[in-house]
Amino acid sequence: MKNIRNFCVIAHIDHGKSTLSDRLLEFTQTISEREMKNQALDDMDLERERGITIKSKAIQLNYNHLNGEEYTFNLIDTPGHVDFSYEVSRSIAACEGALLLVDASQGIQAQTISNLYLAIDNDLEIIPILNKVDMESAMIEEVSDQIIDLIGCEREEIIHASGKTGIGIQDIMTAIVDRVPAPKGNPDAPLQALIFDSVFNPYRGVIAYFRILNGKMNKGDKIHFINTDKSYGAEDVGVLGMDLIPKKSISAGNVGYVVSGIKNSVEIKVGDTITTVNNKAEGIQGFEDVKPMVFAGIFPIDNDDFENLRESLEKLQLNDASLTFEPETSAALGFGFRCGFLGMLHLEIIQERLSREFDMEVITTVPNVSYYANLIKGERILVNTPSDLPETTLLKSVEEPYIVAQIITKPDYIGAIMNLCMEKRGILKKQTYLTQERVELTFDMPLAEIVFDFYDNLKSITRGYASFDYHPIEYRESNLVRLDILLNGDAVDALSALVHRDKSAAFGRRICKRLKELLPRQQFMIAIQAAIGAKIIARETISALRKDVTAKCYGGDITRKRKLLEKQKKGKKKMRQIGNVEVPQKAFIQVLKLE
Repeated sequence: MKNIRNFCVIAHIDHGKSTLSDRLLEFTQTISEREMKNQALDDMDLERERGITIKSKAIQLNYNHLNGEEYTFNLIDTPGHVDFSYEVSRSIAACEGALLLVDASQGIQAQTISNLYLAIDNDLEIIPILNKVDMESAMIEEVSDQIIDLIGCEREEIIHASGKTGIGIQDIMTAIVDRVPAPKGNPDAPLQALIFDSVFNPYRGVIAYFRILNGKMNKGDKIHFINTDKSYGAEDVGVLGMDLIPKKSISAGNVGYVVSGIKNSVEIKVGDTITTVNNKAEGIQGFEDVKPMVFAGIFPIDNDDFENLRESLEKLQLNDASLTFEPETSAALGFGFRCGFLGMLHLEIIQERLSREFDMEVITTVPNVSYYANLIKGERILVNTPSDLPETTLLKSVEEPYIVAQIITKPDYIGAIMNLCMEKRGILKKQTYLTQERVELTFDMPLAEIVFDFYDNLKSITRGYASFDYHPIEYRESNLVRLDILLNGDAVDALSALVHRDKSAAFGRRICKRLKELLPRQQFMIAIQAAIGAKIIARETISALRKDVTAKCYGGDITRKRKLLEKQKKGKKKMRQIGNVEVPQKAFIQVLKLE
């Protein structure tokens, strides 16, 4: 065990985690030159195109140290985006050390700090690495000072590296051997292993990746998952190279995989503990079910594709257990699914994967969060869609989820950021100068306000010089109302939204205006209204397409024209009573891109 080192790579998005991992793979010859490609650990095309890691990846490297000893390195490359922070926290719990990467041209960003706190909470040995030092825009001294202020290390402890050119890779290897402690654990104790990831293989079922804290796992053992309370046989165990490498057994301190023929990804949960049926150990602290933060309806463009969409979502869920879905119907959009996502990036990725991997084009309704409604009778119910909200006569209060938002930026943009956050009902909690050129602003904000377009706005007002990170805190009482959109008096359920009372009029006006531009004109007049309960707060009117019925009257008495116009008016009135307003799919997609 003294020659095993378990470590993860943590950083903000785009600070070069995957590229640095590539160099480590090359340096230890885990991957041959012929097989080498950029972002070697990222499996999905999407990850390569966007340059982001969506799923954690684990791999074992064998390294011959300068002192002649051979070491086993278990490297876990983690996602950088805030949506996947639970996965990062479990990966960190499986390690003794962390490589903290900071981009020399960008400096410390919000996600760097939140991931660092996660690592410190787990008592990890932090190895600070200044990446991209070969770039012309690298601010080596300035960013080194930021790192020293942040983690209180010595200047000599910061390793200068470049994932692109391979500078400093030998120094990183030496630092991992010297600074990261060897794993502790008792190989003879009952088996206790932490699951930090799982993947789905179409032939073998769900494969769980784990780190053994105590005990030993042998091929053929009867194993038990503590939190899901299920038992299976360990059909195959082994370690993780570029491919799975089978072994007879894996003991304490090491990282490996287990295949147990599970076909349903929900039965394996990240953060769960594996033990043996005959000799059970206690569960490892820190497990929680991944809770979706953002909900949206996903509907097929053609209603005949409903079953195909169900199959596609089920297959996606096998690879991504944090996706949840249940069937729902909408009067406007037909049959579809109510899906829960970790955040907006997760929603975007699922939409993109449905389109690419399954050829499913879908309509996504306005994303919203879940609320709690307190009824006058004393009940407390969970509200996932605006249509679930009880009538105002039964309601006592509504609670919405709040988050702590940390924004790191240059001092020039403080005013613009404060204006944006105040507009979104944010409350400034603290303002800290990390350095003269970097300030951290902390706000309490409603999650619903950042779900939609907050990040895009933040990027545009700061010209990209702001990084953003958040975590949920609690539910707080708010003055929320359900805004319904009516077409000729009929509510369109897919366009309902829960909004703060102070913003409801402006929001209603905007949707009505947008619908007026998008809806095709009919033979009769269409009234577009925004309503809260029975009160109309905004209205737009689409006038009718009129045929010129007086064209055949040339000259003669005015009463002849009037008679024809009156006849037309009656016909329009009748048409309006029996006519239905069809909202085209294109209009839905455009309205939902409201911002």
